[in-house]
Amino acid sequence: MYVESVPNRNSPPAILLRESVRIGSKVHKRTLSNLSSWPAAQVDLLRRVLKGEDLIAREQAFQILRSLPHGHVAAVLGTLRHLGLHDLLSRTRCPERDLICALITARILDPRSKLATARGLDEETASSSLADSLHLASATADDLYEAMDWLLPRQQRIEQALAKRHLSDGCLVLYDVTSTYFEGHHCPLARFGHSRDERSGNPQIVCGLLTNAEGCPVAVEVFPGNTADPKTVAAQVRKLRERFGLQRLVLVGDRGMLTSARIREDLQPVPGLEWITALRAPAIKKLASDGVLATVPVRPDGLGRDRSPGVSRRASDRLSESPVSCRALAQARRVTGRNRKGTGEGQGRHAAEPSTAAWQRADRRRRRQGAGTL
Repeated sequence: MYVESVPNRNSPPAILLRESVRIGSKVHKRTLSNLSSWPAAQVDLLRRVLKGEDLIAREQAFQILRSLPHGHVAAVLGTLRHLGLHDLLSRTRCPERDLICALITARILDPRSKLATARGLDEETASSSLADSLHLASATADDLYEAMDWLLPRQQRIEQALAKRHLSDGCLVLYDVTSTYFEGHHCPLARFGHSRDERSGNPQIVCGLLTNAEGCPVAVEVFPGNTADPKTVAAQVRKLRERFGLQRLVLVGDRGMLTSARIREDLQPVPGLEWITALRAPAIKKLASDGVLATVPVRPDGLGRDRSPGVSRRASDRLSESPVSCRALAQARRVTGRNRKGTGEGQGRHAAEPSTAAWQRADRRRRRQGAGTL
């Protein structure tokens, strides 16, 4: 038996199941069935069976020896391509660029040491499809370090491209520093200094990061581990003005970094540079004593804390820790002080707290004086 396709003029060919029969000296064809209605795949299987081929199930056609996760790798690499990171690193493709992309992707997906990352890129010990996606045959820890050496001279060009993309005149620039420790002793910047990881026995390095208002990183700089946070500000101001060409900007930093000395020496002399920072307790107290800060009356909430109407407990706690003394509160406490002198110490709870009437009198006095709200 065999399957034969018979042309049928303007119609589809007829698929017939036939057999050959010898009658005398002649061979005749006998049609056993018309298979024209069968799907082509089914007809092909029947043809292979009639030829004597061995057929196996699709699940048995191959054996899965190993499968590598791919979805998360594809998502990160696709995002990097969408952001144009490959072109920022190098216009032309090279092994170093692929290794740097692999390092960035591995840092996002599974942060590990360079040695562990190299194992994850090896064909025998791969933990994902990252190496295959970037067409990396193999990579050792030394290859990764050499790729980082290749990247270092390109840092300024990459940062200038990022600044052009994410910064502009008059924008907000956020700056902060952190530190990390070293176990070895071969880093030229590693010094003993303040450890944020509570590893004071290890040498440190200090890293400063500049971002735009949305927190997108633009530039990073590494300082010796014994560098105080405020000492890193001047270098960032020069970078923003000279390298990035920003004539007007607002620098935002915490009060531990933008100190009075840094503001006086590094920020105020620069035209077009403004800053936003937090005040330390003595500065806030001085502003309050000079009447620069408006005041709001506060009263006890029954739990021993000063509480303002419409102010949440958390905000009240923060205010209670602040050195700012509200005018109404000070007046009420003076009344309490007089009562305490008349009644003596240790006369109970009400001798140490202003009464409701005292609070009301202080509030009316504040209203008459036209004090604003904080």
